[in-house]
Amino acid sequence: MSHSRNQRMRLSAALALPVAGVLALSGCASGGGGDTAGGGATEFSLTYATSNNLENPYEALANAYMEANPDVTITLNPQPNDRYGETLRTQLQAGNAPDVIQTAPGSGQGQAVLSLGEAGFLAPLGETASGVIPDGSEALYTYEDQVLAQPVDFTVAGFVYSNSSAEAAGVTSYPADTAELIGKCGDLTSQGKSMIVIAGAAGPNTGMTAMSISATRVYAETPDWNEQREAGDVTFADSQGWKDTLETIIDLKDAGCFQPGAEGAGFDVITNNITQGTSLGGFLPGSSANELAEANPDLDFSIEPFPSADGGKPYVLASSNYSLSINAASDKQEAAQAFLDWVAGDEGAKLFSDVSGALPVSGIENYEFEGSAYASVEQVLVDGSYTPLPNSLWPNQAVYDELQKGVQGLFTGQTTVDGVLSAMDAAWDS
Repeated sequence: MSHSRNQRMRLSAALALPVAGVLALSGCASGGGGDTAGGGATEFSLTYATSNNLENPYEALANAYMEANPDVTITLNPQPNDRYGETLRTQLQAGNAPDVIQTAPGSGQGQAVLSLGEAGFLAPLGETASGVIPDGSEALYTYEDQVLAQPVDFTVAGFVYSNSSAEAAGVTSYPADTAELIGKCGDLTSQGKSMIVIAGAAGPNTGMTAMSISATRVYAETPDWNEQREAGDVTFADSQGWKDTLETIIDLKDAGCFQPGAEGAGFDVITNNITQGTSLGGFLPGSSANELAEANPDLDFSIEPFPSADGGKPYVLASSNYSLSINAASDKQEAAQAFLDWVAGDEGAKLFSDVSGALPVSGIENYEFEGSAYASVEQVLVDGSYTPLPNSLWPNQAVYDELQKGVQGLFTGQTTVDGVLSAMDAAWDS
């Protein structure tokens, strides 16, 4: 099967895109025979981040590939999401990292492609990888003219919202603006519920919360804000949009929109509160809607843009946020490359989408938005009212670290909005 650029998923003229029940393994049996594994190696290892006990899409890919290739064994090495980047770097530096690793496009995270590529940890990939990189995003996967990562999804990050829980709590419609959302928080608190659940002790979730809110406060009006920051034309500290983003978090906290004890909560609280109906939603990747629905099939989820301050146009974060790379120190690169080639095909892409809940990295033209959790953002995507995860374009992990810690500090009162933004500027310029 050919995987040319023309086959990359497109929605509208300029949208490059990335699950619901597990596909039967027999449906993936055309992945190839034993030779597909490549070379003489018939086993390799795979590491990825995980934050719950539900089926993981990487595990599903591995199982399907082994079913299609009975002589191949893939050893799985899942790691906690909140420590994944740090753990991966430690393994790579020690020379004992798995053969295939989950990475993230760009340079703003511990597992970011460009940072790991600069350190010499990633092996160049075959032509199949470049065939599924969205147009205009090549720089996020390429270091010194070598493609080092292969996207596996197209993820919409916004507010994952339980319509069933909202109706049960008397919230009849999704809020049109932030003031309306905040206005509902008091009544929910009186019912022992909350509008939003946040894992305040988990940096990835506090960071995702801030970035999701920044979509309307910063990037809707200034889509090239990151480029302006790189050029030195703007700073976080002088940006009214970033100030508004963090002030919104404080407003939500003060209004009781988050669950009690939010500052000390871990990822498990998100799953528990949403599936039990005690919180209506959270700032999560859209793929979480599928995982949550599996945990409680009685709930009906939608992926919503977080409301703007004044009822302005909806805007979300949307991009290919997850990728796979090969450890440069691996002696099983041929077998690993064969696996990545299979993952890039229609069967692998559909399986990842079905299990993860993200949009598929290929074949999006056949995606049925109507009746899915993504129905609320279909027009947003068609209109191009989205921006990639901001930190994928930040120069280093430290900027995002300061945002994550900063939001945690806002919850505990240990820092201020100005303090957070100044720290992010200092990290950017370091």
